[in-house]
Amino acid sequence: MTAAYAPEAYVFGSPENHDLLEAESNELLHFGHRFPAPNGGSTWLDDRGNPDPSHGIQTWITCRMAHVYTLGAIHGEPDAEELVDKALDGLRGPLHDDVNGGWYPSITADGTPEAGKVCYTHAFVILAATSATLIGRPGAKELLSEALDTYNAHFWNEEHGLAVDTWNTEFTELDPYRGINANMHTVEAFLAVADVTGDETYRTRAGRIIDHVVDWASHNSWRIPEHFTADWTPDLEFNRSKPDDQFKPYGATPGHGIEWARLITQFATSCSRTDEQKAALIDAAEHLFARALEDAWNTDGTVGLAYTTDWNGRPVVTDRMHWTLAESVNTSAVLATVTGKQEYKDWYATFWRYIDEYLIDHEHGSWFHQLDKDNHVIGTVWPGKSDLYHALQCTFIPRLNPAVSVAPALKQATETR
Repeated sequence: MTAAYAPEAYVFGSPENHDLLEAESNELLHFGHRFPAPNGGSTWLDDRGNPDPSHGIQTWITCRMAHVYTLGAIHGEPDAEELVDKALDGLRGPLHDDVNGGWYPSITADGTPEAGKVCYTHAFVILAATSATLIGRPGAKELLSEALDTYNAHFWNEEHGLAVDTWNTEFTELDPYRGINANMHTVEAFLAVADVTGDETYRTRAGRIIDHVVDWASHNSWRIPEHFTADWTPDLEFNRSKPDDQFKPYGATPGHGIEWARLITQFATSCSRTDEQKAALIDAAEHLFARALEDAWNTDGTVGLAYTTDWNGRPVVTDRMHWTLAESVNTSAVLATVTGKQEYKDWYATFWRYIDEYLIDHEHGSWFHQLDKDNHVIGTVWPGKSDLYHALQCTFIPRLNPAVSVAPALKQATETR
């Protein structure tokens, strides 16, 4: 594949990099305009940005697109506010369970809801509602209030300081599985709630989750356990027979280690803990970042970041997922800003060079979502170009205050120009 940008465009903080980020922000936002479903919510987008009805209407995709076009609205994207409203229509309408409360994971094209109530989904409802509240979209504040009430009633476990994962549709039977991925997006959502509403309860809760993750990772060579039993015992062999599961793959997920490093740094630079405690958190973030790249970057004979590894750091699923590179850009930028270390600026350039050459679809728009280890486009786990969330955020986060969630940070930056 061929790069479109000159090498100077990969340099952190350079005018050329600013131009790259601006161009990619605008291109991605333009690509996604056709997401709205007729009755509200977001379709899954195909390779050309057209709706793919075979995936139904996914609640988490809908939430991501509400958040994405909130960023677009702040950035000045035409018609972005109306697109946010169309996503919110889905969250207030067909995706909402009017009988039992909460949100279905998805509905089919004919409106049939998927069974269950999933923490991952509800964390994204909070994020979407928080972002929409920030820009004053109609009904967003009420949606956020309901989302927080639902989450607090069913998913947040105050005793453990962690979130449970999956209920049945009626919220009467709790699955014994516990997962850290849903808790990661809970941290993201809680930090956003604290930044937008000023309720520091949610920043404190995010810190409790982070403390668990740092403890588990520090005792496991900085590889984060992803799956747990009901009493929060790590289940390191979970899904060994299905290593490429879309949401629960076996082993360590280096991209998650990198994403956690950014969230931990955001918390460390925004919380009220002592300087020593904050420094320890940033040190943990640096360890997570280093471990992920040592295990998974260019370790299987070709360039790129392997999707998963075993617990000794050997790659298991060697596909390259686009979101892992987006998060790598985010975290290297944040750590470069917070620590001032050149190594993170060097990684930032490395990641953008890879993204430019292999992931950006310079012909049809957006980013390829999944490549094999030889960097050929495939779609076994992530067909098409489902949404814009990871890619768009990495065009903004490198330019923003790392202590503040992306939407309010972008709003602050826009207002001070």
